[in-house]
Amino acid sequence: MAKITRKPAPRKAAVPKKKAKPVAAKPKAPAKKSLRAARPWTPAEVREVFSRFRKANPEPKGELEHVNPFTLLVAVVLSAQATDAGVNKATRALFEVADTPQKMLELGEERLREYIKTIGLYRTKAKNVIALSAKLLSEFGGQVPRTRAEIESLPGAGRKTANVVLNMAFGEHTMAVDTHVFRVGNRTGLAPGKTPLEVELGLEKVIPAEFMLHAHHWLILHGRYTCLARKPRCEVCLINDLCRWPEKTV
Repeated sequence: MAKITRKPAPRKAAVPKKKAKPVAAKPKAPAKKSLRAARPWTPAEVREVFSRFRKANPEPKGELEHVNPFTLLVAVVLSAQATDAGVNKATRALFEVADTPQKMLELGEERLREYIKTIGLYRTKAKNVIALSAKLLSEFGGQVPRTRAEIESLPGAGRKTANVVLNMAFGEHTMAVDTHVFRVGNRTGLAPGKTPLEVELGLEKVIPAEFMLHAHHWLILHGRYTCLARKPRCEVCLINDLCRWPEKTV
């Protein structure tokens, strides 16, 4: 039989690899303008803003219901991470039976929880309210103290709580910075800051003394009903011509 010789299959010519196209660097998004770099407010502009607030609402009131400094203190402690409306709904019945530290202690933590169970973090808050009531009786003669440091020493009370109580109960010129005031201070450029304390000190520095008694109420109400977090109502804003926010819609 004849020997069959098989020829090796010819090798395929190597296809030269295509050079990878250089990836074009994505253009960096332009940095947002910092409110700190915005044109500072002049004293005349600040005065104009608060003059408008005063004309529109001469005697602004806080929306937390209370009957005395103690119930105000309790209401503010309960309002952390909760709405004023939700707190009011719970405290109307509570304050009818416990409007002093002594009555709150007599009510007790377990029964207190039943009154405030519709409020977020109610278990921790009930514990704090009972503890602060006991401290008021043992260290302050059952009275709400009148200094920031003393109020801050009470369980559940921080700087904002102290500022609200000092302002609303005792007429002190304090600036309580909640989420609304923090937003308005930064968005308008009136007192930009990275922390509530920075905004608080910035506002105290620029707001004339004659407006300070009601200033935090005006700013809270402005943030709650006009300068909203998601869809600010710039078209009805009293100060839209002075506001430094670059994204305002008017």
